[in-house]
Amino acid sequence: MENLVKIDPNEQIEKITKWICEWFDKNGKTASAVIGLSGGKDSTIVAALLVKALGKDRVVGVMMPNGEQKDIADSRKIAELLDIKTYTVNIAPAVDGEKKALEEAGITLSNDANINTPPRIRMTTLYAIAQSLPNGGRVANTCNKSEDYVGYSTKYGDAAGDFSPCSDFLVSEMRMIGDALGLPKELIHKTPSDGLCGLSDEDKLGFTYDTLDKYIITGVCEDDAVREKIDRLHNINLHKLKTIPMYKK
Repeated sequence: MENLVKIDPNEQIEKITKWICEWFDKNGKTASAVIGLSGGKDSTIVAALLVKALGKDRVVGVMMPNGEQKDIADSRKIAELLDIKTYTVNIAPAVDGEKKALEEAGITLSNDANINTPPRIRMTTLYAIAQSLPNGGRVANTCNKSEDYVGYSTKYGDAAGDFSPCSDFLVSEMRMIGDALGLPKELIHKTPSDGLCGLSDEDKLGFTYDTLDKYIITGVCEDDAVREKIDRLHNINLHKLKTIPMYKK
């Protein structure tokens, strides 16, 4: 993949941090950036970029295990490395309470609803913390271009946020940026997972991010079935990238 990726990661780091500073100047001069720390590459990289742009005192990391999170030590590791303030909020009681309330109302949750409810509660948690900080907070979106292309995110869950520093970068580009930032390789190159279902992202998608990135860059995918699946996922999930359709009088 590296021979297909054309970015200069150090140049992009400078441009992203400048953009973050400019955005906060217009949208919260004294506000903190609030970010969910999953222990994965994207939240790790975005957190590091926020610290580089705003300073560690204006970045707040939030760990949100749903009961137990096996790799929560990775979240703590990046928080300690960046020396940022953190909160740990176990969302299990909220998730269980929401499901119970829906069941009592006569709603049988679909599989998709079961999967997407925890990320939406996590986003609710981030905004609750952001709005409760003394100088206010702005929630960072940590999505990347590869995931967005096939809709691998939860609408109004991890797809939400006030600003998005890295959503124009492919997974392969994110890894380059993470390496250029000097972040721990075991976090930047770990097998990506949503931390909820026990499967890796690539297991759930049915193809690798390298295959996806190559297709996005070149339009080439040797496996017809995979190409058709990528195209289908892209088309049915485009609504996640658009603003709410509005009737205009």
